[in-house]
Amino acid sequence: MALPDRIPVFLLSGFLGSGKSTLLNELLAEPSFHDSAVVINEFGDVAIDHLLVRQGETAISQVSTGCLCCAGTTDLRATLFDLHCAASAKLAPAFSRVIVEMSGLGDPAPLVNALMADRHGAETLRDRTVDTVFYLAGFVTLYDIVTGGISIDRHFEAVKQIAFADRIVLTKTDLAKDPATLSDIAALPRELRLLNADARIYDRRDAELAALFAPRPYSVVERGEDVSGWLALEAALAAEELHGPASAGRDRLSRHTSGIRSFSIVHDATIPESRFLQFLSVLQQSAGQHLLRVKGIVGVAEEPESPRIVHAVQHSTSAPVRLDTWPDDDRRTRLVFITSGIDPEPVRALFSAVIGGAPSPFGRLLGGIGDAFAKPLSRISSYLTTTSRRSS
Repeated sequence: MALPDRIPVFLLSGFLGSGKSTLLNELLAEPSFHDSAVVINEFGDVAIDHLLVRQGETAISQVSTGCLCCAGTTDLRATLFDLHCAASAKLAPAFSRVIVEMSGLGDPAPLVNALMADRHGAETLRDRTVDTVFYLAGFVTLYDIVTGGISIDRHFEAVKQIAFADRIVLTKTDLAKDPATLSDIAALPRELRLLNADARIYDRRDAELAALFAPRPYSVVERGEDVSGWLALEAALAAEELHGPASAGRDRLSRHTSGIRSFSIVHDATIPESRFLQFLSVLQQSAGQHLLRVKGIVGVAEEPESPRIVHAVQHSTSAPVRLDTWPDDDRRTRLVFITSGIDPEPVRALFSAVIGGAPSPFGRLLGGIGDAFAKPLSRISSYLTTTSRRSS
């Protein structure tokens, strides 16, 4: 297969835990999408997301240095250029489209600007190639019906992801059973159109994935005045950063909601699956809405050659997915946490207490989590220590 002259780029967004990797896996399983290149952007210091996507014949480029929106638009353009060069030189599979899976905390503005900004007279080969070959052909945002409302209320990134989309997909609608929840889902399109009047809205159960990623003109004008304003502001900030003094470094996390942080836990030995689920349950009960996301791969003692993929969002945990084999040579448990206002050290201590069966100095550690979590953790600390000792 030869590279086409013009290659569509699709942005796939959605706040933490909305189901981007799940949707992407289903899309790439379709034969007509095997000739796709995927750019995966991670928020965290341990690379996990690329392991959650079945690769097959798909060319996957992993960007795990933080959010693309924080690292700067040049990172996306450099990645597209590298993909094109590798495929042109037959060092990687040729592709007919690119899907960029954004971080759940991603701000769309710099990425849209990177793909739509007018750069006539660009001097570098990279910019000339990207501007000539690639174009923004669609923006798909997933909206989790379970936690989407809270995300929009608490995180401006979630608002912008909805506002920039030309396709909005309601996810986890299969969990809705009772009449009240079904009624709430029926009202969602009207509520979301307050943020984005022109996007097409789909139920995940009914959406045809290939149609969601069919090339079409992406119009900033149709997205509304807010989007145009955000793009203009982003362009001005980018120009200021480009021409400003080198010493005026910016905090790369400054565009995200205050208090957002990411940390990881890496564990060498296998873990009894029941202990891991106990750890996750206790953490969720204690942290609640402040635990924005947990994702990772876990080596379980019962089946050391068949790891588990785990996903959790606030109070909700998906059933662990059993893999037939490890996706890479690293057999360690790797967990990434994205939180709001939670200190990592008490979480690591809790992990050690439950997984390792070691007594944990909860009284001293609770202060690191904060008053909001001290009482719930105090109530269960003795239970944890007793259970951990009994099971060790």
